[in-house]
Amino acid sequence: MTTAPRDPGAAGVPRNEGIRTLLAMASQGDGEQHLHIQDVLGGLAQGAFGMFLLLAILPAFIPLPGVAGALSGPLVMLIGAQMLVGLRSPWLPAPIARRGPRRRTLHRFVSKLQRPLTWLDSVLKPRLALTIEPLAARLFTGAQLILLGLLLSLPIPFTNYLFGFQLMLFALALLERDGRLMLLNWLGGVAAIAFFGISSGQLLTYLTRLANDLFN
Repeated sequence: MTTAPRDPGAAGVPRNEGIRTLLAMASQGDGEQHLHIQDVLGGLAQGAFGMFLLLAILPAFIPLPGVAGALSGPLVMLIGAQMLVGLRSPWLPAPIARRGPRRRTLHRFVSKLQRPLTWLDSVLKPRLALTIEPLAARLFTGAQLILLGLLLSLPIPFTNYLFGFQLMLFALALLERDGRLMLLNWLGGVAAIAFFGISSGQLLTYLTRLANDLFN
């Protein structure tokens, strides 16, 4: 007799593994403890890219000029590049794998977003796999993350929180395999890249300079 596959939202199977893992990490243990990225990702059955992205954008919510660009931007671009080449789970260079935020940093982040995270925990679920699972979807997501990470790293005033929140929604869509949220993220990502990247001219200038360096 063949057993039907279990629905990720069925009883006994945690539907929102990522958000609940995040909340648990923030509420337990010594605030001075460093959470190593390799340990956090190793505890997830799926959505490791999403949790990596969520940890990568934490500096974007620190109100210090330049911190998000210097730390979060390159990490987001690394995640996007790995998705763009077709990896299904993150590859962590040793220096990054052994690093991570202090638990108190994660606690502050969760405290600021407790209410929306609790609400998202109740509404996000695996659906519309067409925007999550196929290779073309993952490549498109990876390309957007590269460009959004680049925008985050550029000195565009007053955009840290904006890009941080947008990238947080990408992370949650990957964590919870919620294709409907990912579709909204794609639309928002295209709008952000068009408005902040093309209209400001900084993204186009940077990409032009990079192309010249590569081919000249």
